[in-house]
Order: sequence, then structure tokens, then C-alpha cells
Amino acid sequence: MIKSNKLDFTGQPIYVGLDVHKKSWSVSISTKYGQYKTFSQPPEIDKLVHYLRHHFPGALYFSTYEAGYCGFWIHDQLREKGIGCLVVNPADVPTKNKERKAKRDRIDCRKLSRSLRNGDLEGIYVPPRGKVEDRSLIRTRLSMGRKQTRCKNQIKSMLLFYGVVIPEEREMGHWSRRFIRWIEGIRMERASGDMALKIHLEELCHLRQIIAKLNRAILALSRTEEYRSWVLLLRTVPGISTLTAMILLTELGEITRFPSIDELTSYVGLIPDTQASGEKEHIGGVTQRSHSQLRWMLIEASWRAVQKDPALMMAFDQYCKRMRKTKAIVKIARKLLNRIRYVLKNRSEYVPAVLE
Repeated sequence: MIKSNKLDFTGQPIYVGLDVHKKSWSVSISTKYGQYKTFSQPPEIDKLVHYLRHHFPGALYFSTYEAGYCGFWIHDQLREKGIGCLVVNPADVPTKNKERKAKRDRIDCRKLSRSLRNGDLEGIYVPPRGKVEDRSLIRTRLSMGRKQTRCKNQIKSMLLFYGVVIPEEREMGHWSRRFIRWIEGIRMERASGDMALKIHLEELCHLRQIIAKLNRAILALSRTEEYRSWVLLLRTVPGISTLTAMILLTELGEITRFPSIDELTSYVGLIPDTQASGEKEHIGGVTQRSHSQLRWMLIEASWRAVQKDPALMMAFDQYCKRMRKTKAIVKIARKLLNRIRYVLKNRSEYVPAVLE
């Protein structure tokens, strides 16, 4: 009789925890019986796949890593190779106290492998590659806007530092061409001061050109087959512009992945922090766990919406009778989000003063 030493793991689950870094990955492998091996390897998908198939032929492979700087390309390539993959929020990974005290890559990847084996992990939503690239365009536009605001503040701070008073009528010009020409006409006592102010103005001019180019690209993207009908629907909601609509569509993805408005508002971060123990319950301000861009955008849109929608204006006035405006607008943002969800879910235009 011929004996065979060939390994066969057909149908057996193999759990892989990855702690990914730019120059190396820490890998921990577990079976259903416990932890097997922890090692370090170059950041290459093919080497990991070869190792798994060589040492565990025929097995069912499951992997996980924490969301971070590397994005989703590891997830996409592992899935293409037939390896299941979860991308998880680092804050949601069960962690022992001693693992917090002694944080090392080997400990982190073992923790991920153990949690995956125990079924304690819930993966985040991973959008398709095309949607991620569209999101990058929108986020670049928002980033350039923040840089432009910082540049404007630097210019005004420099003028204030040297006692240059900005006339009120020019202050209200919202950085018009006339206002910028007025700043260009200011002369400092030395050439060094003139150069410093000139460089700030050149940076502002450059940023405005970049933002104009990005705005044109976003407008063109919003008119494509993939987005056009959705943008038109969202623009029927008060306070929603084309840019706001594109932020919503690229950041939220499929609205059907949120079974209820409560889950959607929790994802955005429009719920209060609540601490309860026994008979005591403390409800604090808005939660710190949020999608910062969506929450900021919805609150900004809500300020415009209360000026256009009678129902939202009436609700805002009622809230302001018992709380500050900054708290009242958060409640309006939740109502606005509910309207947005209704429009996307039912694919119907919004009718003011009808939905609540």
C-alpha cells in the first residue's frame, strides 16, 4: 500500500489577521482549533496567497485588516484571488487590556486573527473601485476649499498684524476681484514684506484656479449616466446643491445598505452620546463617532434648508424656543437626512412641507 503525505485541508477554514504597513505586513494565521503561526512578510498579495495555498491546500481562506492609509486595494486583490476579506474599523476590534498596554504588530495581527475566528468582527462597507476614485475627486475639492480658507485667513491675519484696516465695504466683498486688487495695491515698508504678501496672494490665485478646475470636473461627473438622475432628484431637496449631492452619492454609496433612518443617522453622527448605568442615564452632546464630512455638510445644508422649506423653518423655530440654535440645527440636519433617504430610497422628487 502506498502512503501519501500530501496535505489536504479541503473545507477547513483558515483565518488570517493582517497588520499592514508600507514596508512589511505582520501576518497571524489561525485554524478553528487555535493560533497557528505569526510571521512578517513583504507587502505583496502574491506571497501571502502562495504561502496559504502551499501550506493549507484546499482550505477556505478568510482574512481581515484594519481600515487605514492603504485603502481597499488589499481587500480587492485578495477577493480576486479567492480569499475572503473583511476591512474593519480599528475601534471595533475587541482588545484585551494587556493588548492595549503592550501594542506591537505581532499582537495586533494575532488579535485580528482571533477575533475573525471567533466571529467578533463586522466589516465596513467597501465601495467599488470606480466609486472610490469618484470620492477622491470630491474629497480633493473639499480639501482645496479648506486650503483656500486657510490662505485667506493668513492674508487677513498678516494685514491685521501690520495694522492695515480693511474697510467694511471691502470686507463684505467676499474676496471679489476688486477686494483682491485692493490688497495687491498695499505696499509694505520693505521689499521683504511686499514679497511675503505677494506670495500669499499668488497661492490664493493658484488655489482658486485649482478649485475652478475641480468644480468643472465634478459638474461633468454629475452629468454622467451613473449620477445624473440621482443628482436631479437630490437637488429637489431644499439646501442640496450639485456639490452636496455628489458628496452624498459618493460617500453613502447604496442607500439600501441602511435598513433604517436610525442606522443612517448613527453612521453620519447625528445622534447624542448616551451613558446609562442602572437607573442613571446621561444624554450628552452630539456623538464624537461620526462621518465628519457628511455631518459637516448636512449641518451646512440645514442652515440653507430652513430658509427654503416652511416645514423645516417651523420646526427650527420650535426647537430654538428650548435650546440653542447650534443644537436646534443638528435636529434639523436629522430631518433633512430623513428627506434625503426618502428621495433616494423611493426615487421620487421631494415635495416641500409634505414629508415629516
